[in-house]
Amino acid sequence: MGWKDGRMTVLAAGTLPWRRRRGELEVALVHRPRYDDWAWAKGKVDPGELFPVTAVRETREETGHEVRLGRPLPTTTYTFRDSKGRLALKEVRYWAAEVTGGTGTLDAEVDEVAWLPAPAAAERLSYPHDRDQLDSLVRADEAGRLSTWSLAVVRHAKAQPRKGWTGDDQLRPLDDRGRDQAVHLVPLLAAYGLSRLISSPSVRAADTLAPYAVTVGQPLRFKPGLSEEGFAEDPGRAVHHVERLLERGTAAALCSHGPVLPALAQVLRGIVDPADTDGEVGAAVLDALIEDGMDKGEVLVAHLVGTGLAARVVAVERHHPGDTA
Repeated sequence: MGWKDGRMTVLAAGTLPWRRRRGELEVALVHRPRYDDWAWAKGKVDPGELFPVTAVRETREETGHEVRLGRPLPTTTYTFRDSKGRLALKEVRYWAAEVTGGTGTLDAEVDEVAWLPAPAAAERLSYPHDRDQLDSLVRADEAGRLSTWSLAVVRHAKAQPRKGWTGDDQLRPLDDRGRDQAVHLVPLLAAYGLSRLISSPSVRAADTLAPYAVTVGQPLRFKPGLSEEGFAEDPGRAVHHVERLLERGTAAALCSHGPVLPALAQVLRGIVDPADTDGEVGAAVLDALIEDGMDKGEVLVAHLVGTGLAARVVAVERHHPGDTA
């Protein structure tokens, strides 16, 4: 919770799970008997939790489905009366999501999950503001921009300062804050289903992705061209590693250093889809990153369609372990 425009604001996140059944796009709605309404799976952000993590957790709790987040959808802000009758704001961030597993077990707040074609879902939704997310999802689908894969660019977490470090700089480790950031990155990266993990061989970069690598059981692949030293020697090697990931089209995380990241972001900036509204917003995000850099432990998530020379960025997000509700 927080305050916005002089009112208490409740922060929440959710998803629109989607699938294609016999060629037709379907989305999942949940029914809450307490309110007798049909809406998207969503819930409040827990203290210290990032919005994408909330979206995945609440979807699992309310639908029984594990999901992988895709492109972000419009945020909804509306007023409501809290338990004491006070007028408050609720801000809900949404993502398109694909089901990856789950038991189908629902929590006590939901008694039914309905998969419906988009027109039927629009009719069943109880609140007009929930149609904004559905309209955005349908437009993306019609443009061939709904099924995406994610590339996360991570700046290594906070390390022990160079001042006072007498050893090889590539061996300089994370400090206590950095180790905490690395742990908090685990559910964030998991929300996007990232499976290919690339890192600078420097200890501070490798140890930033190591907790996630252990959690998902995937190896870390080390690329000297992503280190500060390798980039200084040959900037083209770092760019090459991004281009290789674009060729593969596999959801991936790449961890590197402050001086390297603008060059990596420049590659993504060059393939932003100009025909996509979210892509235009993403271009501004990338321009800011190229100009100002990233904080330690910060994550840039680019949502892409296509591979190789046909790869296009259709949306961009930035998240930081310290940027919590």
